[in-house]
Amino acid sequence: MPSKPLPPITMDAVYAAPGYLFRRMQQIAVSIFMEECKAFDLTPVQYAALIAIHTHPGIDATRLSAVIAFDRSTLGSVIERLQSKHFVERKPAPEDKRIKLLYLTKSGAAILREIIPAVERAQARMLAPLKPSERKALMELMTQLVDLNNEVSRVPLRAEDALEHLGKAG
Repeated sequence: MPSKPLPPITMDAVYAAPGYLFRRMQQIAVSIFMEECKAFDLTPVQYAALIAIHTHPGIDATRLSAVIAFDRSTLGSVIERLQSKHFVERKPAPEDKRIKLLYLTKSGAAILREIIPAVERAQARMLAPLKPSERKALMELMTQLVDLNNEVSRVPLRAEDALEHLGKAG
């Protein structure tokens, strides 16, 4: 049985692929975030880590990784950068001194309050080219895709499991 001929190889096929479009949107989203937040010298992941530490003081790095769905081995350097900027401090856990618990410093809490308007501008800019109804539809579809594909992620979101161990679920 003869095989079906392959379609011609063109860049159009790449440009129309969902993976390519997701990657490009990620590049655009990071670029917009960095433009809006340049005065604060924080990356999107550093911002997410600060929010999680603020929301769950005393979280350890393993649980932080689960809460923000970020690779644990890479998260160490993120925490080190936040610590070198004096935004986060690590304290030994009372029950096991080998475990370091994370807390915002006064500077960390202050920068978090200051950066929020810039982050909100960045989020608005990402969706600005769309009509309000399109923004809502896009957000619903992206949320659905992320939820339904969570388990195939390199780092699935495990916020509930992580927070349950902290005794601070909810």
